[in-house]
Amino acid sequence: MSVSAMDAAMPTAAAASSGVEVGALDPDLLQLPDLASLPCKPLSVRMRLEDLFSQWLSLPETQRLVFSLLEDAKAGLALPVPAGAGNGTPGSPVSLLPGMFPSGSTPPLSPRSSSSSPHSPKSPMRRLGSGASSLGSPLKKASEPVKEIIPQFYFPNGPPPSREVSEECMTRIDQLFSAHPEGLLPLSAFVPVTREICKLPSFFSSCLFRKIDVNNRGFVTRDEFISYWLKENMLTTDNATRVFSVLKQADKTYLTQDDFRPILRELLMTHRGLEFLHDTPEFQERYAETVIYRIFYHVNRSGNGRLQLRELKRSNLIAALQQVDEEEDINKVLKYFSYEHFYVIYCKFWELDSDHDFFIDKDDLIRYGNHALTYRIVERIFSQVPRKFTSTVEGKMGYEDFVWFILSEEDKSSEPSLEYWFKCVDLDCDGVITPNEMQYFYEEQLHRMECMAQEPVLFEDIVCQMADMICPKKQGQVKLHDLKRCKLSGNFFNILFNLNKFVAFETRDPFLIRQEREDPSLTEWDRFARQEYIRLSMEEDGEDASNGSAEVWDDSLEAPY
Repeated sequence: MSVSAMDAAMPTAAAASSGVEVGALDPDLLQLPDLASLPCKPLSVRMRLEDLFSQWLSLPETQRLVFSLLEDAKAGLALPVPAGAGNGTPGSPVSLLPGMFPSGSTPPLSPRSSSSSPHSPKSPMRRLGSGASSLGSPLKKASEPVKEIIPQFYFPNGPPPSREVSEECMTRIDQLFSAHPEGLLPLSAFVPVTREICKLPSFFSSCLFRKIDVNNRGFVTRDEFISYWLKENMLTTDNATRVFSVLKQADKTYLTQDDFRPILRELLMTHRGLEFLHDTPEFQERYAETVIYRIFYHVNRSGNGRLQLRELKRSNLIAALQQVDEEEDINKVLKYFSYEHFYVIYCKFWELDSDHDFFIDKDDLIRYGNHALTYRIVERIFSQVPRKFTSTVEGKMGYEDFVWFILSEEDKSSEPSLEYWFKCVDLDCDGVITPNEMQYFYEEQLHRMECMAQEPVLFEDIVCQMADMICPKKQGQVKLHDLKRCKLSGNFFNILFNLNKFVAFETRDPFLIRQEREDPSLTEWDRFARQEYIRLSMEEDGEDASNGSAEVWDDSLEAPY
């Protein structure tokens, strides 16, 4: 072994022999100068390293270590190394002398040149394995990373139920099914299962029952229910997913209008607030259709007639379903199910349908709201730009198309309404409403004001007012997102094609302002439907009273004679 290699090995081995690690020595004993003063040239660095080594050897502790190591080497004693060095067991002594190596092997040669024999490893690392890296080195080998098992945190069908929840559910299932002979549950007794276990509205019981009773036997067994409800992991899913899974067809990934008809038929038969319709099947059907059209108007934001699960989760339909199941007064459920709202929509349609063929043409629609709309906006509606008609008669609007129209006309604060009217006013369908397009619709409004002997408001003045109202991001270009973030966007469209509402906005009708302040939670549609229902009720009561008084008058005339 060369002198330089021996000198380099002695302090390390001495430290190992005495049980003192090199890294544990106090660096202040070396009297090191400031590193910032060291030159950066390679020769100076090497000289400095030699000075440091000389200072280290001159320390008393280092000298004792070196002499102790030499004495042990002369005596042929084994040199202890840290645990893990070599191939031996932890803490076993390993000698660096030739006689202490296993037979048939040679100690590593000191690296004198870049070339080496294939039989001579370049470093002790290759000779002794990975464990020899700790021999005479203060650096510790980095431990292997521990593979941590991450528990599953995403469950597409919902997380599995806890043991307590499963046991509680199974106990309740056993109670409900054991109360019937042989555990066979008929449809008439399935409502408690629907409400208590499945957490669904009671009028879902028939639909859920038929989902399980695929063979139409008229009853459901305990095992069949468990197989459908628990094995499908429906116990821990959210309410929207449960409703979606129960209503949709097995081969579909979306809901259609027909999927809602079974639950609405059961609602009409079981809800106390709709019992008066049992003798009028025709109006039962119209009520169910109206509810379905309103649901798809608000919930099916894509407008393709295919209601997706994500649309259902973003809507308030689930809360409305639970409310209508708990509320005896159907008219208190303003979302979708109010009978008064249906009554207003149907009567409005019936008033416009002069020939009662259940279709409306342009001449019929122009009479809506006491001729409130302009001819130009009616033309755009019948061009089917905002929405393609479902009517099979060309040039005529069906009942479903009218529901979309009246919901959009009477509540221009909702997103479906803004999208409906934006498409009407956007003549070139480029997604931007320009002043030229505004002027096209406002010209007819201006002419109507002149005919009604009202002071006309010039377009130059009104366009500035609309710009201040909407505050579009780009001057002269009104986009849909500009209207959606503005609370007065409904007035923007009223100015263009609804003269009655435009005048009411300009005069700031105190009655409308008081209505809004009384209950700010009500939408524009809710206020309109309430006012119209009162008017229609009074008209109907007046007709009944006039007919009744005529009959009384006739009887009084005939009685004395």
